[in-house]
Amino acid sequence: MTATYHDLDGKSVLVTGGASGIGASIVRAFCAQGAHVGFFDIDDAAAQKLIDSIRDSHGVAPVYKSLDLRKQSEIPGAVHEISATIGAIDVLVNNAARDDRHTPEEIGPQQWRDGLDVNLSHHFFCAQAVAEGMKEKRAGSIINFSSVSYMMGLPDLVTYETAKAGIIGLTRALARDWGQDGIRVNAVTPGCIMTQRQLDLWISPADEERIQGEQCVKRRLVGDDVAQMVLFLSSDVSSACSSQNFIVDGGIV
Repeated sequence: MTATYHDLDGKSVLVTGGASGIGASIVRAFCAQGAHVGFFDIDDAAAQKLIDSIRDSHGVAPVYKSLDLRKQSEIPGAVHEISATIGAIDVLVNNAARDDRHTPEEIGPQQWRDGLDVNLSHHFFCAQAVAEGMKEKRAGSIINFSSVSYMMGLPDLVTYETAKAGIIGLTRALARDWGQDGIRVNAVTPGCIMTQRQLDLWISPADEERIQGEQCVKRRLVGDDVAQMVLFLSSDVSSACSSQNFIVDGGIV
């Protein structure tokens, strides 16, 4: 079931990592609300497939720009370029991440910096890039993405979990600094969402059975479950919500 948020119709929304997985569910959900949507990714083939699917379903198409978010100096220009097409950004969804597995012993200085750039640093620089336009409007919603993995202390994810814990601190800091400008900043923390990447690489049928056994909600969690929370936090119906972390995990933590 999908709620309709009439104030999202016509809003300009930017989603990072929007070509697949949870990000694609978010892009699709905003398009269904009538928003003007742009998204960043590096998977051009997946991006085009998503654009074609949304065009077929809704008669509109999101705007895509290929961008490696580790190249932080390119973020302001990319945001400016996509804003020129969809309008000054009203909603930023910092979704992009990679949960690659590694042991602590495998990580050197460059791998550590790369992991933080992939999973944390771009949250700040994308937020910084949209903040000026939001301040001019005296309104905006920034939604950062954390993960229950750092709460659960899952193995072989030290860089990823460090970044995802840091996102909570970043969220609270920006919410305090920019609240007087009408900008709300919140975090969404997904649980074990069964994206195709997770099913292909990490989660076996036995794993999924165990996960659902540990959840309070005994069903598969999918990208749309997270997208619905993002829509709520993007709408004015959540205008009193800022500096908070909203967990979408079926009750596993």
